[in-house]
Amino acid sequence: MAIHLSRSSAAIADAASCYCAVLLVVLILLGSVREYSSLQTEAPVKGNHLLTRPCDEIYVVGEGETLHTISDKCGDPYIVELNPHIHDPDDVFPGLVIKITPSRN
Repeated sequence: MAIHLSRSSAAIADAASCYCAVLLVVLILLGSVREYSSLQTEAPVKGNHLLTRPCDEIYVVGEGETLHTISDKCGDPYIVELNPHIHDPDDVFPGLVIKITPSRN
């Protein structure tokens, strides 16, 4: 009798494991479909949309931006002094993370 119960409980455990795996795959697929559909509805960033970005303490340089334009937009004339990893102020590229002290929003 004990052997019969262990076999049936093993079968139940296997079935539950299979159902959980299927459920997990379905949830992952639903999440990726939702993420993909939300990416399709967002408008790409173009032109002067970069000028309306907020000036937070941690700032990621966007395409077409220079330290001068960021300094003017955020009101921080000391960007180079606060960022020792910037060795050449002319060598700024999109994706560069800088620290700024915003004085106006």
